Amino acid sequence: MTGPDVRAAVGSLGIRNPLLLASGILGESSGSLIRVYKSGAGGVVTKSIGIDPRAGYKNPTVFEFDSGMLNAMGLPNPGIGHFGEVVARTKAAGVLTIASVFGANEEQFSSLAARMQEYGADAVELNLSCPHVEGYGAEIGSTPEMVSSIVRSVRSSVRIPVWAKMTPNVADVAALAKSAEDAGADAIVAINTVKGMAISARLRMPVLSNSVGGLSGKAVKYVGLRSVYEICGRCTIPVVGVGGIYSGEDVAEYIMAGASAVQVGTAVSEGGPGVFSRIADELSRFMENEGFSSIGEMIGIARR
Repeated sequence: MTGPDVRAAVGSLGIRNPLLLASGILGESSGSLIRVYKSGAGGVVTKSIGIDPRAGYKNPTVFEFDSGMLNAMGLPNPGIGHFGEVVARTKAAGVLTIASVFGANEEQFSSLAARMQEYGADAVELNLSCPHVEGYGAEIGSTPEMVSSIVRSVRSSVRIPVWAKMTPNVADVAALAKSAEDAGADAIVAINTVKGMAISARLRMPVLSNSVGGLSGKAVKYVGLRSVYEICGRCTIPVVGVGGIYSGEDVAEYIMAGASAVQVGTAVSEGGPGVFSRIADELSRFMENEGFSSIGEMIGIARR
């Protein structure tokens, strides 16, 4: 007797299971991306890559606590000119590879997406949502007009699927998602980190060198679920859920809210790549116990 069918799909992209590595975790080298895939992930999202190399912020850049972590890395990356080999090696190993890119304007996003397509990426994820870098991310991805302009420009520049990653740090994340859909996005990714900070009472100063960072981990699961639920009520394209996913039931909750797949980040940084096989096994057991034979049967069931 075979178990439940855990295969998933985000639009035209088929995935062996709905668990993807989130951008920013083990995503800069082909070796780490391949290791994550071999550990059970359905696919990987690379580190966010920009036009030029970027050093990022000075330490401390990460603050960990019981229910998650804050980070303000500052988008460190080697630049697009040094990343082709990473994508090529990852793809040669048979890994479903989504390339994350960030830019300051429509032209940079389009150029980066086109280069990632040349390198062989299966899809491109637009980082419109990093909460702590001036001139990038959420600063240019917080209005429907800017989101629409960037997505439309990228969509006209590439043939591969275009995923738009949303920030939760706005009044109406579903409106942003709808603007991305109307501009031609193939999928929505929700959410990026929640803007937050930590202060050391003894040192009388912010803990992170940048003061403000992005909150991730268990603490943000319910913000992510709410965002996915609202976006699925407004959009018809697939949604990839992100935020606080540590167990098979967490995955099921996102799928029931309407997500077609999910991304796992902080749980990997805490527990290593092995969390993917554990979560996949837990999801399979949950589906079997609850009478679900496929992922498709669960998608959006909490909305019915």
